[in-house]
Amino acid sequence: MTSHSLDPAPVDPTRTEALRARVAAAFPALRADLEALVRIPSVSNDAFDQAHVEASAEAVAGLLRDAGMPEVEVLRATNPDGRVGAPAIVARRPGPAGAPTVLLYAHHDVQPPGTDWDTDPFEPTERDGRLFGRGAADDKAGVIAHVGALRVLADELGAGVTVFVEGEEEIGSPTFTTFLHEHRERLAADVIVVADSSNWKVGVPGLTTSLRGLVGCDVEVAVLDHAVHSGMYGGPILDAPTLLARLVATLHDDDGEVAVAGLVRAADPTVDYDEAELRADAGVLDGVRLAGTGPLTARLWTRPALSVIGFDAPRIATSSNTIAPRATARLSLRLAPGQDPAAAMAALRAHLLEHAPFGARVTVTEKEAGKPFQAPADSAAMRAARAAFAAAWGTEPVDLGIGGSIPFIADLLDVYPDAAILVTGVEDPDSRAHGANESVHLGELERVVLAEALLLEALAR
Repeated sequence: MTSHSLDPAPVDPTRTEALRARVAAAFPALRADLEALVRIPSVSNDAFDQAHVEASAEAVAGLLRDAGMPEVEVLRATNPDGRVGAPAIVARRPGPAGAPTVLLYAHHDVQPPGTDWDTDPFEPTERDGRLFGRGAADDKAGVIAHVGALRVLADELGAGVTVFVEGEEEIGSPTFTTFLHEHRERLAADVIVVADSSNWKVGVPGLTTSLRGLVGCDVEVAVLDHAVHSGMYGGPILDAPTLLARLVATLHDDDGEVAVAGLVRAADPTVDYDEAELRADAGVLDGVRLAGTGPLTARLWTRPALSVIGFDAPRIATSSNTIAPRATARLSLRLAPGQDPAAAMAALRAHLLEHAPFGARVTVTEKEAGKPFQAPADSAAMRAARAAFAAAWGTEPVDLGIGGSIPFIADLLDVYPDAAILVTGVEDPDSRAHGANESVHLGELERVVLAEALLLEALAR
């Protein structure tokens, strides 16, 4: 990896329009390639057939070879505990001597399909300019953005380019750090472009400058060593689900703010989210009051958020007239930029133990953890990205935060501390990544391809 000032020249309007025409001509084939990828149910969760993840990796490798990448490998890492990672694709095209190297990241694995889809989640379907299907936005469109930019630039690439398409992002990237260390030289770059985020809205691009971190845990409440008759013993003994509900209720104050002491808040963003748009984008039911105070963007991006994402207790279908002896909730705590995950987990654990209701036995089992991310607002790479996005969309991009987490970005910074990281993406507020009816706006995807081509040219210059 070389050292560069990365102060690019302004985007040439004539060149922008020439590339725009190339992207438009290439886009029907790119859309067909995206549809083919969506048809592969590459769910990386172990409960699903991993042969589909293998097939997806091979399909992506083929696309990168067709896009002119001379070195394409399907690789995997093995952790010290023996865990073998999912297949990842690494494609390399060295640049001229002294040219910078850009690493383009995406992932080809997807979330489980879930329920309540209007169409088959693995049969891409177009409605109103959007392509629906699992992975259509997150993140197979990111793969296509990279493939499209490489096709459009063809032999005119002035920078070295490495493409890294991971196969286990949706399960927390368990072998990511090992992979980085094993392939450190292959992946070394001056600029890393992560195509796994969102834009402000359709027609207005965004550059992600912050991401919340994450810690998770399971909290079990136990009151009995075995279930007892609810009629014979009900009254003096409260069941574990009731006591767990009382414990969970202590995690927020009356305004819905997280009530765990010791958590960090970052500064409020300079832009805000219209409440009506948020309600529509999230599908908030009429009459439901939004939690918290202050700007909505602060509540979404720069403050902690705590959710119960799972609950183990007797199912109604199999329940009996007994007092349940134990119940468990899975908690997901999103962390503000600047928050240390270990300190946040310690604060959450302390709160849960200190608020044990009626002396119930509370056990906390730690789960996943990931660091937050805060990008420099005015780096040379960020200026290049803003210029490329403004040229592609015809409007200035919004610097935005994302309430979600991409923990591997911290791993990238640990291994490549001198690299500039740009977090971009193809999603918009209606993409519904991870949910039913996930989709990508095709017009936005076309603009993302153009923006990435312009960015690669700017960084090369």
